[in-house]
Amino acid sequence: MAKESPHQTHYTRQIHHLLAKVYGRSSVKDSLLDRAIDYFSHEEFRPSDEKISPEESQLAQMQRTERHSSLLSLALTILDLAEGDNYAESNRKSAQFLGTIQLTSPSEGKRIAIIHEQSKSIYKAVLCLRLLDRLIIDGKMVEPYITKFLKDICPEQYRDFASHDNAGHQRFAEQVKIPLIMAALLQDVGNYHPKSQAILLGSDGKQDPFRTLEIAERKELLQINYRATVKYLSEGIGMPTFVGNTKPEREQFIADEQDKLSFIKLLLKTSVNPKNTIGNILKVPQIYTSIILSTKASYNYKLLPKVFQVLNKNAEIGACAQSVVDALYKITGMFPQGFGIVYMPLGEFGEKSDCYEYAIVNSLYPEKAEQPICRMATRKLTFIGYGQNTIIKNNSNLYFTETAKKLATLSKERLNEILELLSSNAQERKQLDLLPRCWHAKEFFSLKSNQNLWNKVDS
Repeated sequence: MAKESPHQTHYTRQIHHLLAKVYGRSSVKDSLLDRAIDYFSHEEFRPSDEKISPEESQLAQMQRTERHSSLLSLALTILDLAEGDNYAESNRKSAQFLGTIQLTSPSEGKRIAIIHEQSKSIYKAVLCLRLLDRLIIDGKMVEPYITKFLKDICPEQYRDFASHDNAGHQRFAEQVKIPLIMAALLQDVGNYHPKSQAILLGSDGKQDPFRTLEIAERKELLQINYRATVKYLSEGIGMPTFVGNTKPEREQFIADEQDKLSFIKLLLKTSVNPKNTIGNILKVPQIYTSIILSTKASYNYKLLPKVFQVLNKNAEIGACAQSVVDALYKITGMFPQGFGIVYMPLGEFGEKSDCYEYAIVNSLYPEKAEQPICRMATRKLTFIGYGQNTIIKNNSNLYFTETAKKLATLSKERLNEILELLSSNAQERKQLDLLPRCWHAKEFFSLKSNQNLWNKVDS
């Protein structure tokens, strides 16, 4: 279990705890990953024709029920943390969710791969929820299983679904959103099957599991992951046990649970090669997340805003649908949540100042994709925990090469003065560019007083 920290707000602790409960490893073996590994290790060594005693059968059913209950609890927690009473509040909460994961993940050092691996499935699940919203609102959702729950709700009404039809909204969450979250959480769990681990760790068991695999190895791993994940879903988790009284209730419960299970399988299957299917709702966030929370040795924080170059290339070669990539771009914009922006503030008459300032991306749906909505982190070269939101335009954002060139008029002495004020120690100053293109906000965010980047502030 994640430790209580005096340095974290209640919200940051919640996210920390949730990450540990999904892909964390603990001595009590109660995370989603621990349960899957335990299942795989036992299934691997059971002959398929071995007869199971009634006691073993009952134990297996109890374990399935426990795994399902645990998975459902995680999915409900994610839904609660990612969604509010209306569309705008859901976007704000999701921005906070994604930003907190980014800002509590290392952007430098040796533990990047391990911590990013733990965070990916949850980050992806939140993106899947917001992508679902976007496709429905844009009138692009054609998957029959999903549209049947929206028959009386037009795309415009969907923004305020709960007030139009509260019962229908609740049912939509149970039958569509919860299975979507579950699919996102389970999608890569088969990578922890012993056969997958044999590929990842090599014959000697000592290889770096995050290294770039040979094409044949990669293909084999994808196949094993898919088969093991679906088997774990079907046989290791399955359907929960009905608890109720009447026969009609029981029939409805079984029908609903079968539908959800079939929908998760459909998402997992079609995401492998999505073309223009519903699988894109899982595949596009998966690719996005694999770059934002990369586990590769080549991970470079500065390159995160180039994520859509990779997504567009994937769409070009038919690995995912361009329309879904475009929908995600509309949601996230160019800069990921929690990314550290360096900008040169302009005076009220548009004149350049003699310094640059720091800000953090804190909102989804920027009006223009290249102009992130941010929370100011410094003012007059002093760190502040109570900044206002601001839109950083291209002509003041140092991330853009042309802007950096135009603004590189400050003297070396002045740039050194600024660095001295904005870096915490001399060693850090030596490693930083004199005119930085972005900044690592993790240290800033590690202070409890700086973790309220999403609260409403008076302008």
